[in-house]
Amino acid sequence: MRLKPLHFSALLVGLVMGLLFSVQFKLTRDIAQTQPVQRAKTMAGQLEQARSERDEWQKKVAGLRDELDHTLAPRALGDLQAELEKARILAGNTPVVGPGLEVRLSDSNLAVKPGENPNLYVLHDEDVLKVINELKAAGAEALAINEQRLTATSEIRCIGPTILTNKSQRLSPPFVIYAIGNPETMLSALNMRGGVVESLRFWGIQVSMHKLDRITIPALAGGF
Repeated sequence: MRLKPLHFSALLVGLVMGLLFSVQFKLTRDIAQTQPVQRAKTMAGQLEQARSERDEWQKKVAGLRDELDHTLAPRALGDLQAELEKARILAGNTPVVGPGLEVRLSDSNLAVKPGENPNLYVLHDEDVLKVINELKAAGAEALAINEQRLTATSEIRCIGPTILTNKSQRLSPPFVIYAIGNPETMLSALNMRGGVVESLRFWGIQVSMHKLDRITIPALAGGF
């Protein structure tokens, strides 16, 4: 069967177009696999990642700016100053003045009965520590014993007939404790039935307490 000229022309055009498409596909594939194109794709991916990281950092910067604006506000600065002053008081870096309670502790003035342990009539470091802890629990803001400022790191330790505090300060009885805070609250805590003061007085340990309108507690000697 002989092809008509029109059919032959269409077949020829189809062959040529197929060949062109095949060559174009091969060229496109080869170009896509070349090093410059691969590098361009890699750089495009890195650019997209960098944009994403930039957006995240911009969010963080905006958050920090808002936090800074809040911190620099007058009210926030006042709160920070109050916290700083509180921290200085707790660390003993600054003297404290205010109303409070004076507590004096001395050994028992009772005669030791035959067969009794004489140590029961002597004031010990643990007795002093119980009084101090009771004052802290009652809201004492600042404490001192025999003019030595007490902080969270101050120890109360027995060294023979004396008490050691602040690593090197030896204190001898009578022990005078000053506590700044609500004097009524602290006095009630110490006088609580079955409390530390009642227990001490049972053995004749001398305890006297006085409310004072103004107490000055010095800063920690030598700093924190």
